[in-house]
Amino acid sequence: MNLYGTSTISENGHLTVGGVDTVQLARKFGTALYVYDVSMIREKARAFRSAFEREEINYQVAYASKAFSCIAMIQLAEEEGLSLDVVSGGELYTALQAGFPVDRIHFHGNNKSEAEIRMALDAEIGCFVVDNFYELTLLEQLAEEKGVRANVLLRITPGIEAHTHDYILTGQEDSKFGFDLQSGQVEKAIQSANGMNQVHLLGLHCHIGSQIFETTGFVMAIEKIYSYLSKWYESFGFQPEVLNLGGGFGIRYTSDDEPLPVENYINAMIKTVKSEMTAGMRMPEIWIEPGRSLVGEAGITLYTVGSHKQVPELRNYLAVDGGMSDNLRPALYQAKYEATIANRMYEPSDHLYSVAGKCCESGDMLIWDCELQRAIAGDTMAVFSTGAYGYSMANNYNRLPKPAVVFVENGEASLVVRRETYEDLIRHDMPLKQAIISK
Repeated sequence: MNLYGTSTISENGHLTVGGVDTVQLARKFGTALYVYDVSMIREKARAFRSAFEREEINYQVAYASKAFSCIAMIQLAEEEGLSLDVVSGGELYTALQAGFPVDRIHFHGNNKSEAEIRMALDAEIGCFVVDNFYELTLLEQLAEEKGVRANVLLRITPGIEAHTHDYILTGQEDSKFGFDLQSGQVEKAIQSANGMNQVHLLGLHCHIGSQIFETTGFVMAIEKIYSYLSKWYESFGFQPEVLNLGGGFGIRYTSDDEPLPVENYINAMIKTVKSEMTAGMRMPEIWIEPGRSLVGEAGITLYTVGSHKQVPELRNYLAVDGGMSDNLRPALYQAKYEATIANRMYEPSDHLYSVAGKCCESGDMLIWDCELQRAIAGDTMAVFSTGAYGYSMANNYNRLPKPAVVFVENGEASLVVRRETYEDLIRHDMPLKQAIISK
């Protein structure tokens, strides 16, 4: 079993994170409970920034907040000198309430509403990542109404597929995201943007997928992009001020995963850009967008073990007080995780369990065939690497309240998102007679 970040085992055999006993966290804050190792997030952020600073080029490392967004997390990103990606009005609102510097906010999304664009223009955010011609035209119109000029990156699909799950491939030609490079859409979009008065075209953006464990895909994407950039530079003088190469850097979920050090990705990107530039072209500012790779391994989810069901000669089920309501990824992506019994860390992991959630769905299984210590009702289970897309995808299926979120650092625990209550679940419900809308 692999321990992450500041995790250790205490003398009494309990798992600790950030100097705090996870069993005590479960007792104090209840379960299911998201716990984040703040020191580990800081370490990851500094590793990305240091990789760029060693190369002495202009850059931005933007935290992709869709991975995990709350006010405290956005403030932590600001403390570490990161920029910020948002993909909705809600994520933008959270960033504004957190006091994040607006000039370092980048707004993504393939279908930004008019209201969301107006909100972002009013806030004077740093950049829009434009996904299609409809949005480009709408942004020009709304910026003209407000008398402002919007910075823009054009998201492109370079036709490079990362080796990852089909549901999260985004760099291929047949994608809902971005302008297609090979069909000529990107060139048309560049010329359209350059002809607009209220749009300032900063450059290009691409994102080729998620959970990428090699640099080849990034290298191929850059080579593909520059094969076109060289032609555009010669024919109409276009070169990007900014080249955003996205994220997707892999993390460790199980022992089968072998993520690269972050500098491997950054070094390969910078080296390839430099080698592909033709004479007269300037080095663009390089932006990247780590999300999962900043927070994924830093998060664990704590559960309380409940019922136990054994199917003779077939399966040994162990149920916990959470599941697809707090971690949708196993049901959605068939994602795999590792776990431990946090109050029995010195005992051998010689029992094979399949960890079931409590939702009324046969597909609500967190981990199939997991080697764990002997577990009984009331034990604390910790599932590792749940820091990305757990809280973000949390839901109220079966009317389960969403868990609390706790940050731990230097022996202290801070509640940063309170647990929902049953009262919260019905807060927006209306009685039948009041719900009838009069003509």
